[in-house]
Amino acid sequence: MNWSKSLSYETPRFLFAGDAALVVEFGDTIDPETNREVHNLAGRLDSLQIPGLVEIIPTYRSLLVSFDPMLATFQEIRETIEAATDQSDTSASSNARVVLIPTLYAGEYGPDIEFVAQNSGLTVDEVIAIHSGTDYLVYTMGFAPGFPYLGGLDERLATPRLESPRVEIPAGSVGIAEGQTGIYPIASPGGWRLIGRAPLNLFDPYADPPTVLDAGDYVRFVPIESESEYLETRRQVESGKFQVVTETKR
Repeated sequence: MNWSKSLSYETPRFLFAGDAALVVEFGDTIDPETNREVHNLAGRLDSLQIPGLVEIIPTYRSLLVSFDPMLATFQEIRETIEAATDQSDTSASSNARVVLIPTLYAGEYGPDIEFVAQNSGLTVDEVIAIHSGTDYLVYTMGFAPGFPYLGGLDERLATPRLESPRVEIPAGSVGIAEGQTGIYPIASPGGWRLIGRAPLNLFDPYADPPTVLDAGDYVRFVPIESESEYLETRRQVESGKFQVVTETKR
């Protein structure tokens, strides 16, 4: 699996994943077109209320479909998915959300941004302008609840991970690792290079839905001008007065 030129399969591949799940593969590269096929099928299956279907988990280039083997067989689920694949809406991406994430870059909130700038041969201001100038596709949700793996990072900002991961990264931290960027939704260990921090709660187990972002969304980072603005936004978030801004992807 790689980030090279798109190579989608002519027809999806079906693989066993134990006795109660199967994997539908759409290609062998990470790219927006293949990922769009994954989310189109996920949306279609979610709307069908298929007997025996338990959970649908989209990833970069495949879809994991778990089912209750007491209610459906592998072959029955496969046939249902094949029919849904033929009917999936290829225009669904036109309705994708763009979620605006306010972010305070640099300083104690982005302790690795100077390294990213030096590694890229850029100034810190150029790193901020480039990083905040792109709408990033949420390919999949990751290792922690609500962690978005974002694709579309400018190649100039690609930066190696830390040689030794941090024991704890503050919630909301925005980082870069190789050719990806992402946001830590909760305090956790991690090895990504931190360039900023968002004052939002990206994961709340008591909320419905519990995550601000979902696979298939787009993210746009909006620079915050000062620490006082960051702290004021944080106060609004904690009091429930802050409303996340979204747009429709054009």
